[in-house]
Amino acid sequence: MKTIVIVGAGTGLGLSLAKKFGAEGFRVAAISRNAEKLKVIQESLSNLSIETKTFTADITDLESLKQSIVAIKVEFGSIDVIEFSPYAKEDKFTNVLETTPQSVSEMLKTYLFPSIQLVNEVLPEMINKGSGSILFTTGVSTIFPLPFAGNAGIIGAGLRNYAENLYHEMEGKGVSIRHLSIGTEIKSGTMGDPYSIAEAWYNLYKEKGKFEETFPHGLKQSDVS
Repeated sequence: MKTIVIVGAGTGLGLSLAKKFGAEGFRVAAISRNAEKLKVIQESLSNLSIETKTFTADITDLESLKQSIVAIKVEFGSIDVIEFSPYAKEDKFTNVLETTPQSVSEMLKTYLFPSIQLVNEVLPEMINKGSGSILFTTGVSTIFPLPFAGNAGIIGAGLRNYAENLYHEMEGKGVSIRHLSIGTEIKSGTMGDPYSIAEAWYNLYKEKGKFEETFPHGLKQSDVS
């Protein structure tokens, strides 16, 4: 049985991804710093008979994040898929005209540094096995410049660049790198329903030879400006 690790798991998209991949036969490991959210995830998935383990860690603490990955490998033996989607802290976004080194630094610690740490922890084993997937979830400012998210866009674009470089290096070696950029509010009962996003993510994960997609599909700059 395959194992998916969801990093930055919450009760919205993270739980929906866990349910979708769990329904496809995956065991689930969820990492979050919020113990209450992890409890909800554990109970929800257990009710669906999806094998689940939760791990408490603050992803900005790279050593804590590393230890969680080590613990997951001990628990499940290996990691087949890892998905990175930390909570988007809109209250920390700064307009491009108000962006400072400090505001960019905070985004580095929240998004870019943890993603690189995760890759360092799982990629060597995936290369040795000749299989595995690393999934990056970002906001649409990663692709389209949005002035209100000046600091987030800088880091998101860097993360996307990193992911695409990995894609080109790994695609011929059996390891798939995928990127989904979300351009809508994630909210149940709306266009951005987390279950719909989870379905889109699973479809992208299964698709061969494709690095990225937007949600909604085919999103353009004019749709978000």
